Amino acid sequence: MLLTVHIPNEPFNTLVRTKQVGPLINRIMEHVKPEAAYFTEMHGQRGGILIVDVADPSQIPALCEPFFLHLDAECEMRVAMSPEDLAKADLDGIADKWA
Repeated sequence: MLLTVHIPNEPFNTLVRTKQVGPLINRIMEHVKPEAAYFTEMHGQRGGILIVDVADPSQIPALCEPFFLHLDAECEMRVAMSPEDLAKADLDGIADKWA
């Protein structure tokens, strides 16, 4: 899944000023264990895009709560497919049925 994290300026600015943000982000990344993580600007604020493996929907709170609780962030999750997943989708069969 794609986990998109929108991080408001506060409390992040305060965490930067007090030199707490590095250890916190490291702790969250160790917990979430993303396959890949990219941090970027989103709508003029900080953000991140993480690729996470979600085997069961019950894992979602554990992935998002650290961002909610420590960064006052907003999280969005989207299902994502690898090229291998798409190859298994049987698009030809779907076309035969629906086209």
